[in-house]
Amino acid sequence: MKNDLKQPRSVVAEDRGAQLVLEFAPPPVSIDDVMAPTGYKGLSSFHKYWGKKPIECLGYLVEQLTDAHDLVIDPFVGSGLIARECALRGRRFIGIDINPISIELTRMISDLPSIGQFDAAMSQMCDVVRQAIDESYALDDGKTASHHLWDQDTLKEVWISHKGKNGREVRIPTQHDRKLSEQFSSYQSRHIRPLRFFQNSRINTKPTLTLSDLFTGRALRNIDLIIESIPPVPERLRRALLLTLTAAIGQMSSMVFAITGRGKKTGERSGKVEVGSWVIGYWRPPLHFEINVWNCFQRRANKLITALSDMGQSRSLAISDSIDPAITGANEVALLNDNCISVLQQIPESSAKLVLTDPPHSDRIPYLELSELWNAVLGKDSDFSSEIVVSNAREREKTKVQYTNQMQVLIKEVDRVLVPGGSLSLLFNARDSQSWNGIIQKSAKVSLQYYGCFPMAYSANSVVQDNRKGAMKSDYVLIYRKPSEGECNGSFEQAMHTIPGWSNEFPQAKG
Repeated sequence: MKNDLKQPRSVVAEDRGAQLVLEFAPPPVSIDDVMAPTGYKGLSSFHKYWGKKPIECLGYLVEQLTDAHDLVIDPFVGSGLIARECALRGRRFIGIDINPISIELTRMISDLPSIGQFDAAMSQMCDVVRQAIDESYALDDGKTASHHLWDQDTLKEVWISHKGKNGREVRIPTQHDRKLSEQFSSYQSRHIRPLRFFQNSRINTKPTLTLSDLFTGRALRNIDLIIESIPPVPERLRRALLLTLTAAIGQMSSMVFAITGRGKKTGERSGKVEVGSWVIGYWRPPLHFEINVWNCFQRRANKLITALSDMGQSRSLAISDSIDPAITGANEVALLNDNCISVLQQIPESSAKLVLTDPPHSDRIPYLELSELWNAVLGKDSDFSSEIVVSNAREREKTKVQYTNQMQVLIKEVDRVLVPGGSLSLLFNARDSQSWNGIIQKSAKVSLQYYGCFPMAYSANSVVQDNRKGAMKSDYVLIYRKPSEGECNGSFEQAMHTIPGWSNEFPQAKG
């Protein structure tokens, strides 16, 4: 590795056959950026996929632990942010995840539609379905409701949203409003596959939970209309529109709670009823909102349009669903929806310069179970048996012992695929020592050597983290190195040891 910090690459235009690839490298990430990350915005905030980590820290690790065209592997690609940080810096990348929506999200941010394509598609869809959707929320005077406030099965209020200071008109429900809702009460979705849930009290699921438990019939009918109006091609555009739907679908459900007794933003006592949001899990509060489905979809689409506009011209990446092109350098990105251990076993020895990953942290987030609604919308099936996670759903038999064993097998494979002098960077934290046992300290089975760690602050406040007793406020970035004869660590040591909070000691579990 060079003894100076990485410098930004200038814009490079390269003709690859008929495809022009423009490379725009971001400026180097400073240690100050790592220590004080900004909140998620733009493309990073588009989807509510769980467990995102600060892009500043991800970019810094890629810059300091690799050089241009090096291969980076992420066995738990998640929301795809590591993939994007690698692509922006000209690294080859292999991303793996057992969660189908994870791969779809990573594909989207690596192969974005143009703002013109997306905006035109939204206009076309609006022309096709907006009127039919609005008619299902029509009031007896011809106006269109934006929100229905329900107390269990009783309709309490009907709202009409307005722009400006007086943001809503609240009405007492009429017989017309009740009959219109009942008209769709028996509707069953034609396009969302049946849900598969387990008995998991932590996220409020059970095997008998259905779409009709989570949505009104009117919402399901209108979601179907949106799906039917999505253009079939091109693939990148259809993917972006479907992911926009998944990003918005929580707000279309009966899981949107009503905030009463306090201000939504101030926390002070208030007599107003305000709109909450779907946060995590499948909780159905008695007092909840039903929100106009098209409005939810349009707001999320506008968020993506703004992100695309702010980005300007972006790179066009060649993406493969096979590892071979990324290893040989023929393609820049390989994305695989598969068991990460099985895929790593197919990668040749000494192939990657860096494995940078954020694995499931024991039982903190059951990714596949929480993503089941999204995957159902996409028509994707989940391989629950292959997920490396701890789940409170006993029938899944995903225990901490099994998790520890699988993580140790994974790290052994990581050790094999890293080049001498390569690094493993794990983003991790857990409450108990048993969960930490899956993360190596010293092991005769691998050559990786623990180098040190530093605390990584989260980018944004989390409702879950802020309100859960004993919740953790940061993760650790654990750095391991694969020994190499004659290696000079000057730049590496300079970059790591100047990070505030850097320690050569292994973190101690909280419990």
